Amino acid sequence: RSYKQTPRQLVSAKDMHYQSADGRTILDGTAGLWCSNAGHCRDEITAAIAETAATMDFGPTFNMGHPLPFALASRVAALMPEGLDRIFFTNSGSESVDTALKIALAVQRARGQGTRTRLIGRERGYHGTGFGGISVGGIVNNRRWWQGLPGVDHLPHTHDLARNAFSRGFPAHGAELADDLERLVALHGAETIAAVIVEPMAGSTGVLIPPVGYLERLRAICTRHGIILIFDEVITAFGRVGGATAAGRWGVTPDIITMAKGLTNAAVPMGAVAVHRSVHDDIVHGAADGIELFHGYTYSGHPVACAAALATLDLYERDGLFHRAEELGSYWADAAHGLRGLPHVIDVRTIGLVAGIELQPRPGAPTKRAMELFHACFDNGLLVRATGDIIALSPPLILERAHIDQMFGMLAEQLRQLD
Repeated sequence: RSYKQTPRQLVSAKDMHYQSADGRTILDGTAGLWCSNAGHCRDEITAAIAETAATMDFGPTFNMGHPLPFALASRVAALMPEGLDRIFFTNSGSESVDTALKIALAVQRARGQGTRTRLIGRERGYHGTGFGGISVGGIVNNRRWWQGLPGVDHLPHTHDLARNAFSRGFPAHGAELADDLERLVALHGAETIAAVIVEPMAGSTGVLIPPVGYLERLRAICTRHGIILIFDEVITAFGRVGGATAAGRWGVTPDIITMAKGLTNAAVPMGAVAVHRSVHDDIVHGAADGIELFHGYTYSGHPVACAAALATLDLYERDGLFHRAEELGSYWADAAHGLRGLPHVIDVRTIGLVAGIELQPRPGAPTKRAMELFHACFDNGLLVRATGDIIALSPPLILERAHIDQMFGMLAEQLRQLD
C-alpha cells in the first residue's frame, strides 16, 4: 500500500549508483540489500553470465553434474576457515539456512544422537523466510504471522543500549549472554539439542554487533555439549566486515556457515553452505546404500549462477575488496559517529563497512521516524535501509571517501529536518 501511494522505482544501476524512474541518480548506501558488494553491473560478471547462458543454460545435478559447481566449490572452500571445505549450493539465504538445519539434524542422527532434534536460535535473529529459518529466527512479526516448527528455543539478543551505546567495533558488555545456552542445556538436556544458529553480526534487525568474547563463549559451550554451531553469514560473508567471512576475520570457527547475497554480487540468485569435513564425512560415510542426504534443489549449482559467482570471486580478489573494510573502516566509523548529538540519534554502532543509526522512537508511532528518514534520503539521492527505528548502511565495497562523506552528510542534513 505504501509503495503504491508513492512508487519508488529503480531502472538501472552502475558501480555505486542507481538511476530512478524519474531520472535521478541515487547513491547506493546499502549494496542493494546487503548484496552487491562489488558494485553494480560489473562487466566481468555480466559477460560471464551471457557466455554461460549461451553455452549451457541448465545442467541437472542429481546423480550427475557439470564442471562449474566443482570449480566454484573449490574456490569457496579456499576462503572458508580451516576444515569447512565441503560446499552445498542453494539459491538463497533462506534455502541455505534450511539446508544447514537439515545437515545439523542429519549429522546428529549419523552420530547416534537421534534424540538431538531441538534447534536453538536467538531473539531478533533473522534467518530467512523458510519455515526452518522463521522458527529459529527471532523477528517478532515473522513469529506472529507464521506457526514455526516445534521444539525450538531462543537465546537472548545482545543489544544493550544502556551499556553499549555508541560503540565502535565489538561492544564491551554482554559476553555473559552466551551463558544462557547453559540454562537451555539444563532445561532441555544436551541430549535433545542438535544445533545453535546465530548471525555473527545481526544485520536485518538493525546491526547488532557481538560483544567482546561472546562468540568465543558460544563456541566453547557448543563444543562442550556436542551441539552443532551454525553461523548465518548471508550478510557478513564476502568482505562486509573484512575478510571472506566474519568467522575467519574474528577467529571463531563454527561447524557450518551459511552464505548467499555477495556470493554472486546478487547478479544471479545463489546461496551456499560450507560444512566442516567431519560433519560431511559422518553423514556420507555413515549412510546406508543409496542417497546419503535426502535434500537438494533443482537449481543447486546452476551453471549461470556458478559463472556469476566465479566472476565475482575473481573481482573480489583482483580489486582487493575483502581489505576495504580495513582500509576505510576508521574513516567510515568517524563519519558515522559524527551523527552523535544530532536530533533523535540515540545510538550509532559500526564495524567493518556497516553502520546502524538508532533513532528515538516517535511516541505512539514506533518505526515511523526511521521510515520517514528513509523516504527523505531516497528523495534526495541516497538509498539507506530502515528496519524498526534503525537506519542501516552497508555500501558496496568499491566506495571511496567522497561517497562516505556524501552518505553521512545527507543523513545529517535530513536528521536536522526530521520531526
